[in-house]
Amino acid sequence: MGMTRLKILALAGLLACGLSGAGQAAECFSQTHQANDYTVCKVDPAQEELRLFRAQPDGQVLGSFNRVNDLLAPDGHALGFAMNAGMYHRDRAPVGLYIEDGQEQARIVSRAGPGNFGLLPNGVFCVTDSGGAQVIETLAYVADPPACRHATQSGPMLVIDGALHPRFLKDGTSRYIRNGVGVRADGQVFFAISDQPVTFYEFGGLFRDVLNTPNALYFDGNVSRLYAPQVGRDDAGFPMGPIIGTVTPQTR
Repeated sequence: MGMTRLKILALAGLLACGLSGAGQAAECFSQTHQANDYTVCKVDPAQEELRLFRAQPDGQVLGSFNRVNDLLAPDGHALGFAMNAGMYHRDRAPVGLYIEDGQEQARIVSRAGPGNFGLLPNGVFCVTDSGGAQVIETLAYVADPPACRHATQSGPMLVIDGALHPRFLKDGTSRYIRNGVGVRADGQVFFAISDQPVTFYEFGGLFRDVLNTPNALYFDGNVSRLYAPQVGRDDAGFPMGPIIGTVTPQTR
């Protein structure tokens, strides 16, 4: 990634913050690690409203960034940034734990199972009542659940206490567009999506070695999408399940 494009993206992020009226837009930027390119969005949960979205009050699944914006518009708000946030069933119901606005809609799953979700250890991304955020390994969550205002379970864990997931292979050949989340020791949250197919080992290395997040969680690889207007991203596709994003004042 050339320096000119990085400067343009940084300027776009600054302009977006100014236009939001309260400095509440996520800071999104390009990052290269080991010849792979990523788009990363940094969120300060103490300063920005970070929340989950799945369905309208009548139960109809939202499924897209546009429909979340439609939901927020009557109150004068919009998404500042968003991405898909965990795996889901055919009806787009969450596979594991899902808490939205303090209400648990799906229970935690602690057993091993098929697919990436069941590749233990998996984990939970939690936005706390106190305005913080954390990635917690599932069994640690079960043993001592924090007070989560919003939470989504997914898997596998990418980074666990500073180490890559033990099942990740340096010479792995399975490559997908992948997205996930990690939390730095100072509480800053980093959401990342690869710009080309990458392995689990490469993706975990981004969170461990570049973003310096001691714990990070995989969201998906079959469905990985980003909404970040400050860098020109509004990924479209088939309807999604859970969506996570920041809520900002609507610009006109």
